[in-house]
Amino acid sequence: MTSNPPDLESFTTHCRERVETALDRFLPPENTLPGRLHQAMRYAALGGGKRIRPMLVYAAGQALGAPHLALDAAACAVECIHAYSLVHDDLPSMDDDDLRRGKPTCHKVYGEAEAILAGDALHTLGFYILAHADMGTVDSQRRLHMIELLAQASGSRGMAGGQSIDLAATGRQLDIAELEDMHVHKTGALIRASVLLGAMCSDQLSDGPRYALDHYGKYIGLAFQVQDDILDVTRSTTQLGKQAGADRALNKPTYPSLLGLGGAQERASELHGAAIESLISLDERADPLRWIADYIIGRGA
Repeated sequence: MTSNPPDLESFTTHCRERVETALDRFLPPENTLPGRLHQAMRYAALGGGKRIRPMLVYAAGQALGAPHLALDAAACAVECIHAYSLVHDDLPSMDDDDLRRGKPTCHKVYGEAEAILAGDALHTLGFYILAHADMGTVDSQRRLHMIELLAQASGSRGMAGGQSIDLAATGRQLDIAELEDMHVHKTGALIRASVLLGAMCSDQLSDGPRYALDHYGKYIGLAFQVQDDILDVTRSTTQLGKQAGADRALNKPTYPSLLGLGGAQERASELHGAAIESLISLDERADPLRWIADYIIGRGA
């Protein structure tokens, strides 16, 4: 596995700055009624996080020459969905977390009811952005396909369904196939959709690159979760910006608990290799996707 290339830092900084600026523009001002709800939305969505999903949108779009105007909208839509999912996952009725991105979780600051509403509002804002934002040459038919893709990735057959499976699995042992099926939905679906949304912003998308990028998204989405499970047992709360050992405390099935730490690391490496192999037909414009794959697996190394 290669170390993160020097260009990765400038690429990630550029992506984070773009998506943060665009999110600030799309989110309602905090002094607009209802002010407390808008404050909670902005608290959850701005000023923190790795922004992996927006980075994947930008990287996939760059690989196919997509305009930044369209990518900004797609990146913000994905990040709104991701932010909503974190707000709801952190609630007492779900994972009951007090810390997210190194700061108190949304419900700790604004109360449980307002946090639920903030999550609801961020969820719908993501689709509003795809429907109404200026995306340059992206026509209405392509927008409709993007909305459909994001809905599938975040709904009962994607992220929400995976979370439901996760809740049902707490306290019981899964086999590796069941665990991977859960995470393909819970974590992988939105990451996979991020890659495809970026690709769909390009006027040059054809079946070959779409197939390659879809496979990349599938593998890297699962690799991301394997590495998250590894970090949960090898890093501190301060290093993670969220509660370390949370999965173990809740008796949740994880890759290290099923495969051992070494086995989980080997699985992450296998998935990383498959993701890189998926990009073999794409030229150097796809290098940011390769860098992100290295970064995802190299986190905590």
